[in-house]
Amino acid sequence: MPFAESCEQNKEPILAVIKQWFTREDATVLEIGSGTGQHANYFPKFLNNINWQPSDTPENIAGIEAWRQHTRLPNVSPAITLDVTHTQWPINSADYIFSANTVHIMSWPMVQNMFAGIRSILKPNGIFCLYGPFNYNGQFSSRSNAQFDQWLKSRDPLSGVRDFEALCSLGNIPSSNPVLELVEDHEMPTNNRILVFKSQPIL
Repeated sequence: MPFAESCEQNKEPILAVIKQWFTREDATVLEIGSGTGQHANYFPKFLNNINWQPSDTPENIAGIEAWRQHTRLPNVSPAITLDVTHTQWPINSADYIFSANTVHIMSWPMVQNMFAGIRSILKPNGIFCLYGPFNYNGQFSSRSNAQFDQWLKSRDPLSGVRDFEALCSLGNIPSSNPVLELVEDHEMPTNNRILVFKSQPIL
């Protein structure tokens, strides 16, 4: 089965935060970019009130499914293929959305598409939790994040650590869909954060 050491290291701190926000009964959590599948088959053990819907691009589905077959958690659905650049997503609505370490490996247009898609399917007062490293006021928050950004760009010049302010602005671009309002910015270990957005109706 695929394995990422970073997932193993960050799973407990992330769980401590999302447990505060993913509280509705019989709720659906869409995970965008489930990657190895480790998060999708760990968090639901401690979130019995929700159904976890993993998703990723086609090349990662088999690995996510291998984890699901291994853990056999009753509240984890089969992984679905999700391309954030498509206007029609394979899920119509979600109570909650979670994504970890995704926006810095995407191009900026892909990040824009992802936020637009989230705004189109997240239920009223739904919560979107985004985990990863972010810049503030155009500056890296640590030397390690600056080095990480250089490494990302050496692999793909369109990737990179994203600006907090730019991400927040994507939730308010004029649209017929609800806005995403930042309601919390959680500090996490190893210079990461969890940004918590809430789906708010357009006034």
